[in-house]
Amino acid sequence: MKKIICLLLITFLAVPLIFARGSSEKNKIVIYTSMYSEVIDAVKSDLNRKFPNYNIVFVQGGTGVIQARVNSEIASGRLGCDILMVAEPSYSLELKEKGLLHPFNYKELSALAFEYDPEGYWYPVRVSNMVLAFNSANNARSAVPNSFLTFANDTRFRNAASMRNPLVSGTTMASLTALRDKYGYDYLESIGRQRVIIDYGTDQTLYRLEAGESRVAMILEESILKVRQEGNTRLEIIYPTDGTVVIPSNIMIVNNRWSANRNIQQAEKVAEWFLGMEGQAAIVAGWMHSVRSDFPHPPNGSVPISEILNNSIPVVWENVFKDKQEIQTRFEEFITRGR
Repeated sequence: MKKIICLLLITFLAVPLIFARGSSEKNKIVIYTSMYSEVIDAVKSDLNRKFPNYNIVFVQGGTGVIQARVNSEIASGRLGCDILMVAEPSYSLELKEKGLLHPFNYKELSALAFEYDPEGYWYPVRVSNMVLAFNSANNARSAVPNSFLTFANDTRFRNAASMRNPLVSGTTMASLTALRDKYGYDYLESIGRQRVIIDYGTDQTLYRLEAGESRVAMILEESILKVRQEGNTRLEIIYPTDGTVVIPSNIMIVNNRWSANRNIQQAEKVAEWFLGMEGQAAIVAGWMHSVRSDFPHPPNGSVPISEILNNSIPVVWENVFKDKQEIQTRFEEFITRGR
């Protein structure tokens, strides 16, 4: 597992760090993000119309891979981005602690339905939900796990359940931390005993569900909403009875000391667009929930976020930040032991 992770990171980091030591470019904004490529394409079109004089560049990758890239760039003395939009909030705590972020005042704080940094170093920009999914062409809803607890413990699904790897997926890492807090480390050990299939990309997990290689998966709601909207599929969402893990993702501006292009005012305008109604409409069109309490509807095929929050597993983001290494180590240990 570690060898494969290293190869993935090396592949990403092998891309030249063209911004880390380069000179600043006027009106250029580089955004590191874990959003889907299709969402990025749509958002970029909207941004280009809103800011025709800006050169906005997206660099896409999983949260773990982006974190590895940022760590490499810190060693070089300058980051390759001006804005970060990664999958879960604990990374914001880490970057703030390291002194990499720029605080800014967002004027519509009362519209935000999720926590933000009181000093303005980060704001929630999109909401992902960790759920379960199955293929109704092969399984009845009543015959598959309806909770995260049974996902990891129902022996009928040994070798037939799948999930993303928390070493590369920030949302999976956050979800495992929340489940560890709820059920203890025995939950991670149960995943090993269950011989859950560990995937390195969402496409792998979706393929296994479609092909019947796995009967149930721990997966982001947006991934299922996306394939249901785009094609002929029988994949369905289960909102776990023991609670959905709700993951608000933050937007952060890199400060002048570290940013690629040092266009702070332009970066603030882009961040404010994402937090406003236009940007949130693009987020919701990309199968994620809005962070605004005044946004009129959920993503197509979903339920209101208020309904999901009524039965959710709380995430202590400080634990995700502080306990990350320990949870990753224990996870690898239990997975190896289970094999």
